Amino acid sequence: MVSLAKVTPRALYDRHVGEPRQTNRLARETSPYLLQHAHNPVDWYAWGPEALERAKELDRPIFLSIGYAACHWCHVMERESFEDAETARVLNDGFVAIKVDREERPDLDAIYMDAVQRMTGGGGWPMSVFLTPDGRPFFGGTYFPDSPRHGLPSFRQVLAGVSEAWRERRDEVERSSADLAHAITGHVEPLSDAALDPVALDDALAAIEQSFDARTGGWGGAPKFPQPMTIEFLLRLAATRGGDDRPLAIARRSLDAMGAGGIHDHLGGGFARYATDSIWLVPHFEKMLYDNAQLARAYVHAWQLTRDGRYREVALDTLTFMERDLLTADGGFAASLDADTAGVEGATYVWTLPEVEAVLGDVALAAEFARAYGVTAEGNWEGHTILSRVADGDEALLAEARDRLFAARRKRPQPARDDKVLTAWNGLAIAAFADAAAAFEEPHFADVAARAADLILSRVRAADGRLSRSWKDRRAVAAGTLEDYTHLSDGLLALYQSTFDERWFAAARDLADQVLAHFADPAGGFFDTADDHEALITRPKGLQDNAIPSGGAMAVEVLLRLAAFTGEGKYRSAAEAALRGVVAYIRRYPTGFAQWLNALVFATGDVVEIAIASEPRSPEARGLLSVVRTGYRPLSVVAAGKPGAVPLLDERPLRDGHATAYVCRNFACRAPVTEPADLAAQLTSAA
Repeated sequence: MVSLAKVTPRALYDRHVGEPRQTNRLARETSPYLLQHAHNPVDWYAWGPEALERAKELDRPIFLSIGYAACHWCHVMERESFEDAETARVLNDGFVAIKVDREERPDLDAIYMDAVQRMTGGGGWPMSVFLTPDGRPFFGGTYFPDSPRHGLPSFRQVLAGVSEAWRERRDEVERSSADLAHAITGHVEPLSDAALDPVALDDALAAIEQSFDARTGGWGGAPKFPQPMTIEFLLRLAATRGGDDRPLAIARRSLDAMGAGGIHDHLGGGFARYATDSIWLVPHFEKMLYDNAQLARAYVHAWQLTRDGRYREVALDTLTFMERDLLTADGGFAASLDADTAGVEGATYVWTLPEVEAVLGDVALAAEFARAYGVTAEGNWEGHTILSRVADGDEALLAEARDRLFAARRKRPQPARDDKVLTAWNGLAIAAFADAAAAFEEPHFADVAARAADLILSRVRAADGRLSRSWKDRRAVAAGTLEDYTHLSDGLLALYQSTFDERWFAAARDLADQVLAHFADPAGGFFDTADDHEALITRPKGLQDNAIPSGGAMAVEVLLRLAAFTGEGKYRSAAEAALRGVVAYIRRYPTGFAQWLNALVFATGDVVEIAIASEPRSPEARGLLSVVRTGYRPLSVVAAGKPGAVPLLDERPLRDGHATAYVCRNFACRAPVTEPADLAAQLTSAA
């Protein structure tokens, strides 16, 4: 297991600081996951021409290992196999070994995960795939142990079997790889041309309700994952459709259960990746930026819709965690915190009753905290207690106890941080902070979002407007994928509507234009890689949402919003063409296509365009904006300021010298108003 006691900023997982030890090629990389393996005896290559040409030159199969820094079983496989000299010798003698960080190369991860799922019926990380020298997969799996167990062969047995097949049954290997490559290439089914019918939203809601876990919230059993996109869809329905209490009830049950569960860090804020059980108690302790960004935004929106203070508190503690523990020195957000501390999963976070009593000192205070957070002598997980909110209590006392326990916890060894800044994930974080800044009237959150946006646009975006995927050690690496452009554009649109600084709108629009120029499929929809991207065995075009929204779904959302801001038909046309191709899927598999559902709500709803003609910081403009920001308005776009980069502000003069609001619904406008009460009445009527 990885020891985190000797972590350095440069080599996050280098456990041999100060020891004279040979490194491999991965020492040249920036990814903390790749640097973790820089001292392995395996002769690792990073993905690239050098490795692929070497495989062809030696006529050897490629062993492709894909994982990420916070992956627990990736650490286990490294310790068991990649640090073992004899296993390394077998790999080095018979294969070209390539290590890939899935977070830096989602394109490779998508292609070869598709292959592994077709070969085995499942997938996960670490991903272990064997390829022909030209990159076609022919055998794969996930974690392989160092000795046969759990019904799995040992990794050395796998290596021996693959080597034997490559030497003795080469024709069979070549046929298998050709067939699999063909299947992957043809994976994207022809797009349908279904109508954008809001009835599909009703079908999706019925399917979501049917699969909902009413007892503990969420969907599915163990392991149970947060599904913020599904919750956002339910909140959108609740905000835009009257007379149906189901969407909000389902969303609130899930938000309440996650917020009270052990998956929520009750001392430090934020959420773990998922619960290993079905009741949200026992987390897999890694903390990912994308989960926390999406969940923070969902809790912000839930508070806007309900004004329930619990949702505001969870949103604030999640944003606080992100700013405190994930913000890097140059203003971007780091990718994740590890699940392990000093080789022990969750060691930073769990408690015993004597530890709680020792920190709090006061017997009554300790008893109050233990009762509220389920701390017992026997514990609820391996003799320790994972904190979860199980009872009400004196909130002032509990807040004091939480502060003191968190201060003590900060003195413990902390999990390692993967501090690469990923463009798409930072887009999600920018959106969360921007929405919170507007909803909570907290300018500091907008400042945090603006600094991250500045970093990406000034350092990770090239002069020609093209994005890289990742930033670390003052280096931008890997070509940006569709989700980098779309998720960042969405974050910038949110930041514009929080600050009304038109440079954010201009940058968001430029990124969307890059999407249309380089990622659009003439048949409809969007490829995951650009038209000038590295040639791989296929050009991926993922439709389904995963832990983050699919790039295609977010593209539709961004383009629809830009159509409302600009009135330009090209944005709406491209969005609708993409949406029509997935309507059949979202009706049948709504939780797998939830971001598409969110886009469909926008596409089929009555969109309200709001323009405030005035300097946004003037008292009159703030009064009007306060009305706009009261409640949750998912089907609106808001612009404020003078005519310029944002077409919605064109030909919107001040009325009698006063800040003036223009409310339009699907481009049909009401009379301009200058009084907040009149604006509130128009917005109520428009809704």
